Amino acid sequence: MTQSTYSLQPYRAKFYGTRHAAASGHYLAAQAAFQILEAGGNAVDAGVAGGIALGVVESLMVGFAGVAPILIYLADADEVVTIAGVGTWPKAASAEYFQKHHGGILDGILATVVPAAPDAWITCLEEFGTMSYGEVAAPAIRFAREGFVMYPLMAELISGREEQFRGFSESAKIYLPGGRPPEPGDLFVQADLANSIQFLADEERAHAKRGRKAGLQAVRRAFYGGDLAARIVRHHQEIGGLLRAEDLAGYRVRIEPPCRVRFGGDVEVFTGGPWGQGPVMLEALNILDDLDLAVMGHNSTEYIHAAIEAIKLAAADREAYFGDPLFVDVPIEALLSKEHAEARRRMIRADEAWPEVPPAAEVAGANWPSPEQLEAGKLSPTRAGAAAPIHGDTSYVCVVDRHGNAFSATPSDGNGGGDVIPGTGFLPSMRGKGGRADPNHPAAATPGARSRMTGGPALAVRDGRWFMPFGTPGSDNQFQAMLQVFLNVFVFGMDPQEAVEAPRFNTHSFYQTLQPIPPHGYEPGSLYLERRIDKATGTALAAKGHKVDWWPEWGPEAGHVDIATVCAILADRRTGVLHAAHDPRRVSGALAW
Repeated sequence: MTQSTYSLQPYRAKFYGTRHAAASGHYLAAQAAFQILEAGGNAVDAGVAGGIALGVVESLMVGFAGVAPILIYLADADEVVTIAGVGTWPKAASAEYFQKHHGGILDGILATVVPAAPDAWITCLEEFGTMSYGEVAAPAIRFAREGFVMYPLMAELISGREEQFRGFSESAKIYLPGGRPPEPGDLFVQADLANSIQFLADEERAHAKRGRKAGLQAVRRAFYGGDLAARIVRHHQEIGGLLRAEDLAGYRVRIEPPCRVRFGGDVEVFTGGPWGQGPVMLEALNILDDLDLAVMGHNSTEYIHAAIEAIKLAAADREAYFGDPLFVDVPIEALLSKEHAEARRRMIRADEAWPEVPPAAEVAGANWPSPEQLEAGKLSPTRAGAAAPIHGDTSYVCVVDRHGNAFSATPSDGNGGGDVIPGTGFLPSMRGKGGRADPNHPAAATPGARSRMTGGPALAVRDGRWFMPFGTPGSDNQFQAMLQVFLNVFVFGMDPQEAVEAPRFNTHSFYQTLQPIPPHGYEPGSLYLERRIDKATGTALAAKGHKVDWWPEWGPEAGHVDIATVCAILADRRTGVLHAAHDPRRVSGALAW
């Protein structure tokens, strides 16, 4: 057995508390959430505050008008719910349209779906929160209006897109102030974005006399049917986009039950539905469940090989079956069954890696896709190509409050994909790049359907005593990094900070979600290892057929699509101790008291 050796001495400080805690992909968003907790808000109020703040302090990576898949644990009901905060395709969009006019789905204005994040935040507050929109949005408004100090990661992202921004007149006003990219240490102001968020808060205040929910409904009308909606539609009409007033006016997020699996006999893990990729992690956990991972050893050759093969198998099923279950028959119960996991586990070969994407499972009783449709939609493994240079976006926020409620959200879709809507400071979600232009594909672009996405916040509960919201950005590395952090905690006994800092691995040996044009960034047999993993381990994995490549010690370079920065809060119900963890691979922060 080849076992990696490295120090588990944490790089970042450990944060403990007994009352409440917040962790996020940016320290100011964690601060915003914590301020709401200190002001008496619950985990949902605080999580929404953190999420809206991320749309300001990470506006290239998280859009105020982007997506926001959310998982909430309600302590009083002992129940987990998910808010499917991903937008729907406009009525004018379809797989047939994209094939006929563009030869596929193009990243950009034509990939725009209805913005989901505003309604997701409003719905959270309506159904599960206690505070007003204006109260929870106040930190974000302040960060946008008064500015915040530019930090190295965002400065690097802006500098890397300087030529793109010079071609976008509205974005250039924001991201090239004074005609140049801002430098670390500069004050960065987003006045139009501040005005947009303030406009919603003002509309709420104007209707607040009729009650809190009436105020929140006014916020929804103001975004999806008011002046902001009119500006979005006018912009799309002027530059050839597909989004129209009726698409916006008819949109509402759905509150749904989560997907779940049991791992190790005493841990339940929850994610959103197959409109996202959370269930991919669940299937991979199921596949690994009967293997003695602890005996293999953390980041040993045997462990990494088993985990990577399980990831490939689960991802192959995602490509074949995942889509919006309101429009296609996704056999999610079968895919997450122990019987299915056992059949997939038998496909893991101890001494040989799958050199290509494994075949998707044939699920008994599934009527979509048919074997013919599966074959028609299947790419030849020889049509391989390196991942396209998509710059990383997305972020994460989690919160636990004094009542035992938990909030877990992965907001995404920032301003980096095109020109912002004039006068608004934001760009609507372009999540359509997660769809497919093959009408036979379960993730085909379909009017009114939710476009398949990578975001997948999670929550783990152990024996009713421990629970842990966790998540990360990172495109198709999200579920891979989250899988490893989960196993670090619940199999290898690490505390959360050690778990998020431990060295990781990653593969592109499956069809990448956010690259809708074949070959979908597919890299057969690829295996990326952080350099803190022993060279001997990499050599042993290569002997099994993995095409090993090495990332820097802390993941890919900043801004890369695969960079995952996991945040988590582990709560011990018996002692009341909360442990908030944040990842040093990118800007992140945590607070606890």
